[in-house]
Amino acid sequence: MTGWPRASPLALLLALSAPALSQQAAPVAPNTPAAATQNGRDVYARFHGGLADPTCDGDNDSSARWRGHFAGTPARLISADDDVLPLFAYVVDALRSAGLPTEYALIPFVESGYKPGARSAGGPAGLWQMIAVTARDHAIPIRAGYDGRLSPVDSTRAAVRYLKTLHGMFAGDWRLAVMAYNAGEYRVFSALRQSGQVANSADPEKLTSLSGITRAYVRKLHALSCLLDRADDHDEWMKALDRPVPLLQAFQVPTGTPNVQAWAATNGRDAGMLRRLNPAFADGRIAPSLGHPEILAPVVAPASPFSVTPPAAAGDVGNAPVELARSDSAKPTVRTHRVSRGDSLQRIAHRYKLRMADLMALNGLVPRSALRPGMVLKLDPDGSE
Repeated sequence: MTGWPRASPLALLLALSAPALSQQAAPVAPNTPAAATQNGRDVYARFHGGLADPTCDGDNDSSARWRGHFAGTPARLISADDDVLPLFAYVVDALRSAGLPTEYALIPFVESGYKPGARSAGGPAGLWQMIAVTARDHAIPIRAGYDGRLSPVDSTRAAVRYLKTLHGMFAGDWRLAVMAYNAGEYRVFSALRQSGQVANSADPEKLTSLSGITRAYVRKLHALSCLLDRADDHDEWMKALDRPVPLLQAFQVPTGTPNVQAWAATNGRDAGMLRRLNPAFADGRIAPSLGHPEILAPVVAPASPFSVTPPAAAGDVGNAPVELARSDSAKPTVRTHRVSRGDSLQRIAHRYKLRMADLMALNGLVPRSALRPGMVLKLDPDGSE
């Protein structure tokens, strides 16, 4: 994709009339300490638990071409020297909070390789590769010294809001929504009419009036999803995910803060990481004319004996599949898993390196027990690992 299509007046009206969603998509935290990290495996569990189509059976699910093209993505996701996993977690949580499938969290891999400062020759910029006119249509500020397309906060908020609009327009079919994200909703509606289809029962592969690039967009995202699904079959990959990952949040910058480095020094953050995460501020400067812009930063660990995971969104039973119970110095942390749609005993046992028999015994289950979304399963006996 070389930039979002110019949104229709209808899409803009729907997208810009949802302020509550924009706040959910990128919450602004007060400048007070909070939980500093999350486990990489928990991030992956939230992603996988939010997929609309978690199946990856056979070669028809995604082309060999796109699997080869994105073959390096699993390695980037586990690299401790790359900011991609914290950013991926930020986008996954924004989508889960909005009630959207997490296939959409793969879009920045396609568009920018999850690089906030990415720019393309044709003009698109940022994680989501927006062109300037589209950014302004979606209320993303672009002014002297600040390009909101390069802000993961501004751009993700706008992207989630727009995807929410498209998701509703196309009867909750993520495939049609991403085609519209690529080509524009009018073109997808026209293609549906020409093929005699309706959104709630469409076969996207039969929308032959759309360009090959647009139809391939679905295959790209599914190829990425399946690459990650196959990577989690490897113990070494899952072991590499099992590490603390910075929890990112948006913070309002106080008036008078001259630059990103000054905010980092005042708030105990790494200035280099903040510069990488926030390239929207030209040369790191924060111009007084910007008012109270937002900066994406890791939260700071509190002096507390309790472990905290990102909160589940209201009504989203699968937003935080792995929960850590409160603990003290005399009692080890108790692990639990909240069941999401598509989970099975076998998959849960594999994810946490448990024998299925032990998992069933811990929870009083039998092989044919039905798992319901929202159920909480114990992973450790008597609170010990």
